[in-house]
Amino acid sequence: MNTELIGFIREAISKGVSRKEIKDALHKAGWHDDEVKTSLDFFADVDFPVPVPRRKPYLSAREAFMYLVLFFTLYISAFSFGTSLFQFINRALPDPIQSVYIIEETAQKIRWSTSAMVIAFPVYLFMSWLLTKAVKKDPDKRSSKVRKWLTYITLFITAGILIGDLITLVYNFLGGELTTRFVLKVIVVAAVAGSVFAYYLWDLYTEEKEV
Repeated sequence: MNTELIGFIREAISKGVSRKEIKDALHKAGWHDDEVKTSLDFFADVDFPVPVPRRKPYLSAREAFMYLVLFFTLYISAFSFGTSLFQFINRALPDPIQSVYIIEETAQKIRWSTSAMVIAFPVYLFMSWLLTKAVKKDPDKRSSKVRKWLTYITLFITAGILIGDLITLVYNFLGGELTTRFVLKVIVVAAVAGSVFAYYLWDLYTEEKEV
């Protein structure tokens, strides 16, 4: 956070200048909107003779642990769900070369992915419930840096998967190697990664809209 900008805003507020006037002046001076907004939010909008700093949310080790578990179980659940669907596709449309081993192999992979989902997904839901409850009690916790970093990392990973998925689809299409089995797997990857991407993008949009 720019200390010079904070000092200017503190002095302006103490002299009774409105936030709109401060914002307009800073925009004219070339400051970016996000810089101005972040610095203005440093001070609470209360009627007091001197600028009152806004309370900064404290991120405890417990909260960081909960967010890490939340996203870790999300990754496991999404990967396991996709793996299960892949194996069902392999069973429905087996590769002729591997048809002898396909039943035993897919059964084992389905057991592993189902086991992972049975454990990981309930933990994900429980952590989501605990964290949502904590945010409702203290809305400032939505600005948790760990939460935002993990959310953007998740968006980056899912966006990369979606882009890679589409590239693979186009590559096979141009090579004339599209099969029903391959297209179904592409749809599975797009659906799983796209759902995670859309949910957390919507979550960020909702947060920014509320602010």
